Amino acid sequence: MTPIWTIETPTPVRLHVTPGLRYEVLVVGGGLTGLVTALLLAEHGVECAVLESGRIGAGTTGASTAKISLLQGVRAQQIRRRHSERMLRAYLQANHEAHQWLRQFCESRDVAIQNADAFTYAQSDRELAAVRREYDVLRAAGLPVELVGTLDTPFPVAGAVRLGDQSQVNPMPLLTVLAAEVESHGIPIYESSPVRAVSSGSGNEQLVETAHGVVRASTVVLATGTPILDRGGFFARLVPQRSYLTAYRLSDPIPSGMYISAGQPTRSVRSIPDPDGEVLLVGGNGHVVGRQDRTAEAVAELITWTAQWFPGATPLTSWSAQDYHPTGELPFAGSLLPGRDEILLGTGYAKWGLTNGVAAAHLLVGQLTGRTPDWSQAFATWRLFDWKSLPAALRANAGVAQQFSSGWLGAARAAPDTATPREGTGRVERHLPCPAATSTVDGTTTTVSAVCPHLAGIVRWNPAERSWDCPLHGSRFAADGSLLEGPATRSLPQLTSSSTAAAPKSER
Repeated sequence: MTPIWTIETPTPVRLHVTPGLRYEVLVVGGGLTGLVTALLLAEHGVECAVLESGRIGAGTTGASTAKISLLQGVRAQQIRRRHSERMLRAYLQANHEAHQWLRQFCESRDVAIQNADAFTYAQSDRELAAVRREYDVLRAAGLPVELVGTLDTPFPVAGAVRLGDQSQVNPMPLLTVLAAEVESHGIPIYESSPVRAVSSGSGNEQLVETAHGVVRASTVVLATGTPILDRGGFFARLVPQRSYLTAYRLSDPIPSGMYISAGQPTRSVRSIPDPDGEVLLVGGNGHVVGRQDRTAEAVAELITWTAQWFPGATPLTSWSAQDYHPTGELPFAGSLLPGRDEILLGTGYAKWGLTNGVAAAHLLVGQLTGRTPDWSQAFATWRLFDWKSLPAALRANAGVAQQFSSGWLGAARAAPDTATPREGTGRVERHLPCPAATSTVDGTTTTVSAVCPHLAGIVRWNPAERSWDCPLHGSRFAADGSLLEGPATRSLPQLTSSSTAAAPKSER
C-alpha cells in the first residue's frame, strides 16, 4: 500500500546519528511537527537536531489527505460539547495562524498549494442535524461559514456547511522543502535513527538512547505521532485510529473543493493536480487500530463507492494512515510532565495534523523561547478540572482493558497449528513461553512473539497491510516483527522464519 504522494517524489537518503553527539534540543520525529519545530528553533538561534526513525515522509504526514482547513468535519461541535466557546475560539485561532504560516511558507518557497473551499456534507437527511450544529457552533465562534442546500457533486449531498479560502497541498514536496530549509540553517537531520528511551543524566541532561547509541540534549521534543515515552500516560488519553485512502485517474472533471461527510461511514474527497490530469482522492472507513479484522474490505468499499459515483475511475493506489484522537477532543502540545520542560511533546491532532501540527510546533518553540501564543491553553497537556472528558477517557480505557483480556484469553485457547498460513494471512496461537504470531508474506513464513513490547497486548493480523497491530494503543509491526508505529519502541522478537511454497491453510 503506497501513498500517491510518494510514488514520484524522490527524497534524499540521510545518514543515521552518530553516538556521543550533544545538542541543546533534540527533536524526535521528522514529520511536519518535527520539521517545523526544528526550523523555528533554528530561526531563533537554538542549536538542535532531528532524529527520524525511518525516512522523511514515511510517517503520518506523508500518508495524509493533506487538507489544510479550519472546517474539520464535525470537530467544532465535538470540542464545544466538552469545552467553553472561549476554548473553541482559541483552537480555531491556533489553526488559523498555522494555516497562514503554511500558506506563506509554501508561496515563498514555490511549494504548490491550492486554494479550495471546504465542505462538511450530509450524505442523507439523517446527517443534516450534524451539519446544522457544525454551522451554528462555528458561526457562534466567529468563523464565516455558510449553509448550502445542494452541491454540484456526483455523490449524494443533502446539505452542507461551507468555508471558503482553505487550502490543500501535496505533503511530500512540502516535507522535502522543509527538510532542506532546516538543513540550510545548519541543523542536521538523521534518518534511520529510532529512539528507544530517554533518561536523565547529570545536571538534568537528557540521555537519548537510539538504535545506534546515546545522544545528549538539554531538551527533547517528541514529535512522534503518539509519545514514545509512557511518562505522563498519554497513551491512555489517546485513541489510535487507522483510516484508508484510495487514488484514481478520471477522464471527467472532478468537483472542486474538499469534502468530508458529517456521519458514518466517513467519505473524504479531494482532487490532486497532476500534469496528466487531475487525480481523485477518496478516503474513509476509519477504525481503532487492531480492532478490525476486515481491513481489506475497508479498502474495497472505498473502491466500490467510487465506482458507483465516478464511473470510469481507474484505481491507481491505496494506502492507510494512522492518527491519534484525544479523549478530551483538544490536542496536546507542551510538557510531558507537569512543571517540567526538559521533555516536550505534540500529539492528538485527530486527523487534522497539517494545521494542528504546525500550531503545536509554534507553541513548543514559544515555550522554549518564552513567547507562548495567546491560544496555548487550547493545546495544554495538563488541564485541571476537565471533568467532561473523564467519561470518554474511561470508555476508551475500558475498551483497552477488554482488548487486553480477550487477546490473552484467545491466545491461551488457540492450540498450536503445524499448517503453514496461506499467503497474506496470519494467526496467533498458544506457545511457550509466550503466545506466537505466525504469518506468510511473499513466500516467507515468520513466527514472532505475539506480545506487544509496549504494555503486553496481544497483536492481531491486519490483512490489508500485512502487519501485526496492537489493539491496545496502536503499535504496529511488520510481518517479520519490525516496528512500524509506536508507542512501542522495540520490535517483536522473531522466533522462526522460513521460505515456503503456497500452503493450504487460510487464517485471519
